[in-house]
Amino acid sequence: MDVRGYVDSHAPEFTEALKQWLAIPSVSGDPGRHADVRRSAQWLAEHLRAAGFPVAEVWETSGGGLPAVFAEWPAADPAAPTALVYGHHDVQPAEPAGDWDSPPFAPAERGGILYGRGASDDKGQVLFHSLGVRARLAADSAAAPPVTVKLLVEGEEESGSGNFAALLRRERDRLACDVIVVSDTTMWAADVPSMCTGMRGLAEAEVTLTGPARDLHSGSFGGGVPNPLHAMASLLAGLHDAAGRVTLPGFYDRVVPLSGQERELLARLPFDEKRWLADAGESGAAAGEAGFSTLERIWARPTAEVNGMWGGHTGPGRKTIIPRSAHAKVSFRLVADQDPAEVAAAFTEYVLAVTPPGIHAAVEVGPGVRPCRSPIGSPAVQAGRRALQRAFGREVLFTREGGSGPEADLADILGAPLVFLAVGLDSDNIHAPNEKADLSLLLRGAEASAYLWEELAAIRSELT
Repeated sequence: MDVRGYVDSHAPEFTEALKQWLAIPSVSGDPGRHADVRRSAQWLAEHLRAAGFPVAEVWETSGGGLPAVFAEWPAADPAAPTALVYGHHDVQPAEPAGDWDSPPFAPAERGGILYGRGASDDKGQVLFHSLGVRARLAADSAAAPPVTVKLLVEGEEESGSGNFAALLRRERDRLACDVIVVSDTTMWAADVPSMCTGMRGLAEAEVTLTGPARDLHSGSFGGGVPNPLHAMASLLAGLHDAAGRVTLPGFYDRVVPLSGQERELLARLPFDEKRWLADAGESGAAAGEAGFSTLERIWARPTAEVNGMWGGHTGPGRKTIIPRSAHAKVSFRLVADQDPAEVAAAFTEYVLAVTPPGIHAAVEVGPGVRPCRSPIGSPAVQAGRRALQRAFGREVLFTREGGSGPEADLADILGAPLVFLAVGLDSDNIHAPNEKADLSLLLRGAEASAYLWEELAAIRSELT
């Protein structure tokens, strides 16, 4: 039986298994659900063992964290490449539960669409690899895959992956691999398959500017002492120049520019800017760094955003004061090869440099997330593209994503390139009520997974 025949014939059992897994409310951000996260890990390990994986274990994390699942199916040839699949089994909270058309943890299938928290992000996209391995074995009439397949499925991604880097370092030897396959992203559209080739990182900070020891009467003191809100407004406005570029010294020094080929491929995506603006909260116009398209701005260029600012009198009526303090929250979306710590340090320096005399500045820096990038010409990415093209029967284009995850830690600690192989859609309502996954796309994902192991085996000399 060929790969597609096997995948399609086993679709009912795949769907039933996914429903069982989705029924477990593995919300890592809710301490009351931590027992369910552990139950989710145990379910996956048992499922993978039943699917034939010789090794399937639940791994505890440090500091009382939530468990990950590790599985391994060695290739018959010990010299074959090793591929590590990354995903996560924890999910976002389902609130507000009343906005769901069916209970979030009672999976419902309607018209080939499976509804339930985690259907797309990320249980559906993890589980199709189990079906893909078995399809590869059936097509080859083999007892072992053509490459060693490992899975690492964490339980804390939706709450920040706080213990993940330590787990990678602790288990580096067992996780050793030649390529890392990430199935936690999306495609452009069901009829426009694509591969993600990068994810932006993140740096965050909160600024407090303090002036007088108390609020002052503006009639008595206005124009005579510095106003923290004035200083904050000037500070924030100065983060960008007239062309929309971030003004922090050295901010762009590490940025890897888009190649001409990457820009050409992004331009081929069927992007409707007016429709995108409507989806972006009925935004009235596109804006950002001059010289770049909207897709380039949101995927491949770094940004600085003011997330909130407050201070002084914000209640009803008048209160004519010079406020004691002003506050703002700022975040930076980063691209390869920017470093969150360096950006946070540059922002702190900027704040201190522009704060006027008589105002005290304090900057609190949050934890950062590093960006990641997969060059489109790398052998591993090209193997993934061929696998997806075989599954979908059409050209696969390239995208990037604006979100952040632990992919940079995976690549750096394990020393292997990233390949994003995923079939989710932006319309899947991830993190929102009525999350869903198109079952036909999950099956094509399983097919692409089966082809990927064959494609990677064929380029072993370029990987190992």
